Amino acid sequence: MSKVRTRFAPSPTGRMHVGNLRTALYAYLISKHEGGDFILRIEDTDQERYVEGAVDIIYRTLAKTGLIHDEGPDKDGGVGPYVQSERQEKGIYLEYAKQLVEKGEAYYCFCDKERLESLKQTVAGKEINIYDKHCLHLSKEEVEAKLAAGVPYVIRQNNPQTGTTTFQDEIYGDITVDNAELDDMILIKSDGYPTYNFANVVDDHLMGITHVVRGNEYLSSSPKYNRLYEAFGWDVPVYVHCPLITNEEHQKLSKRSGHSSYEDLIDQGFLTEAVINFVALLGWSPSDNREIFSLEELVEAFDYKHMSKSPAVFDVTKLKWMNGEYMKAMDFDKFCEMAEPYIKEVITKDYDLKKIAKMVQTRIEIFPDIAGHIDFFEELPDYDIAMYTHKKMKTNAETSLAVLQEILPMLEAHEDYSNDALYAAISAFVQEKGYKSGYVLWPIRTAVSGKQMTPGGATEIMEIIGKEESLARIRKGIEKLS
Repeated sequence: MSKVRTRFAPSPTGRMHVGNLRTALYAYLISKHEGGDFILRIEDTDQERYVEGAVDIIYRTLAKTGLIHDEGPDKDGGVGPYVQSERQEKGIYLEYAKQLVEKGEAYYCFCDKERLESLKQTVAGKEINIYDKHCLHLSKEEVEAKLAAGVPYVIRQNNPQTGTTTFQDEIYGDITVDNAELDDMILIKSDGYPTYNFANVVDDHLMGITHVVRGNEYLSSSPKYNRLYEAFGWDVPVYVHCPLITNEEHQKLSKRSGHSSYEDLIDQGFLTEAVINFVALLGWSPSDNREIFSLEELVEAFDYKHMSKSPAVFDVTKLKWMNGEYMKAMDFDKFCEMAEPYIKEVITKDYDLKKIAKMVQTRIEIFPDIAGHIDFFEELPDYDIAMYTHKKMKTNAETSLAVLQEILPMLEAHEDYSNDALYAAISAFVQEKGYKSGYVLWPIRTAVSGKQMTPGGATEIMEIIGKEESLARIRKGIEKLS
């Protein structure tokens, strides 16, 4: 078997959609699992959809996710150009389209817009345009005359109207369609540019692509692709069509969805490594049902034959869980660096932000969660005294008031407000009085945080906010309870 060569061929139309990222990832994994090449090709022939800066987004996303291409516009592997508009300027597509015309596998079509509109028909409630092969029957002399006169034209594929066409997909198996369903699709548009479908086939062949990875929305076009390969006498690549990605309501994941693109997810506080891990499992699962993988481990484990035909659900809850697992395992210094901007959005006081970061690292799933965990450091919230009641700790408003009044003098006299020293002092107080630890620590934590749940214990919080603020909050607690 020849060396495996896959390609990612995005159109520069904006942020990278999750579906496109999965296509890039699967193409990368298939090639790297077999020690092959991963090629980047920019498909910019649809000038109407071109978005300024989108090519930079493609490069930036591939670099950040670690999907490093072996060949591309910036890495010539000898089969370039790797940008379709540059290939168009070289006349590559028109040259190959004319070869098909000479073979009778394609033909010039001169029909104007009005005639094409008249061919529209409604099938199953949907308006479609099925071309009637009118221009196929023009004589060679008529075609040459029209070309000489500069009559606008397109070049259409000449598909048979009888019989069937079968193609094999690695995921969906053999698929057979009636040739009567194959419209004579346009290969070269009236502006001289190739259609997406035609340029794909020509470029994939010329670049030696062995495995074509794409979404299953292209399944219906594959018979036409196969007929083009056969018309040229070229080897047909291995097709790997990925299942649809849906939202939690089982509707196709829309570009308007708040988490539909890679950059959306990063903006929402997700980690790149978690996003890649999660996207890998949107349609593929390893034989051992493992869920956490590094990119290197995915390369080792990935087998496209374990991909599913069923739609993959973009489960935000699962992604958040997975992201949380990555957060917990992160190097602390790196976590601190990434968390700091989110902490500073909430904390303006001169507190030790590293200690706050350490508190939240194992408690959050995405970075924006930080705010809800630490807002009490900046300012004590207005809280209900019912929070002092804890059945397990056997505390209530009355016992909490007594404990806070009893321990306040000791805390006022104590100078060392480091966590260890405070905990030792309170533990000595608990032992002296014969109390349970929680019976004392619960009221203190409630008083200094005003929160039902906090990322750290009472003494950890007091260490960060300091003696003066700690005492002020405890006194306020006594006042509320009195």
